[in-house]
Amino acid sequence: MSQNDRFQALVNTAIGLEEKHVCVVVHPCDEVSLSSAVQAGKLNLFTPVLVGPEERIRQVAREHDLDIGGLQIINTEHSHASADAAVAEVQAGRATLMMKGSLHSDELLHSVLCYNGGLRTERRISHVFVMDVPRYDKLLFITDGAINIFPTLCEKADIIRNAIDLHLALGLDTPRVAILSAVEQINEKMQSTIDAAALCKMADRGQIKGGILDGPLAMDNAISPEAAAIKGIQSPVAGHAQILLVPDLEAGNMLVKNLTFLSGADAAGIVLGARVPIILTSRADSERTRLASCAVAAVYADSLVKNRAIGK
Repeated sequence: MSQNDRFQALVNTAIGLEEKHVCVVVHPCDEVSLSSAVQAGKLNLFTPVLVGPEERIRQVAREHDLDIGGLQIINTEHSHASADAAVAEVQAGRATLMMKGSLHSDELLHSVLCYNGGLRTERRISHVFVMDVPRYDKLLFITDGAINIFPTLCEKADIIRNAIDLHLALGLDTPRVAILSAVEQINEKMQSTIDAAALCKMADRGQIKGGILDGPLAMDNAISPEAAAIKGIQSPVAGHAQILLVPDLEAGNMLVKNLTFLSGADAAGIVLGARVPIILTSRADSERTRLASCAVAAVYADSLVKNRAIGK
């Protein structure tokens, strides 16, 4: 499948869902966030509900010629109230998706974690970038480059579980998970290599399910069969990774931005681990990337709803 087809395939899957989920769009008071919501609604990816100061939202729509005539607006006074009101909609069962507008991510996540009990689950909240890299023959998931700064071993286990669940929910095959470090050998002076070994053993013991784990692996031998062969690494993951667990947020953020700005990759992304997936858009995102993020979240939300219905 060509690069241009990969994100489109996700969009097509979301459009084809039997149930159209409701997405609360939190404080869409700029052109990027409001237009993303409007476009996703027009494509039937989900039904957007706009949460924010109504007059400001309508002003943005007028200034940028966006048709919001058929959309529900929940009026709030300011961004913090918008985040709280959006969480309340999810808690009441009226929404199964959330999308960040023109407020800071920390402000939104504070409400997600704290407002009236929040939207926590037993899982650690984490972020996954779904990367469409021109020279790689599959979608590449990178986690966590946006939320968890220095995750502990147990937090890394949850980050992997979240990414595996997303990979499977998108209809992709059993994911190969590479736990990244600077080297592929265990070194007591490098905590990321110790964590990698422990995570692999956790998978062996059934504590992490649904994926094939290996690590520590350096970036080159995680994605390049040639590099893995040169190093003599024999592994079902080495050279064919589909999920990359990075050691910390700085490494993940730099990796994603390197792939985006030097390799021409596109990066969709969502937050997982809460009761509903959360779409984080950026002003630097292209329309294609923003719609891919919406599609990924819609498909994952559909999977969550169905799993809850059958008690999984």
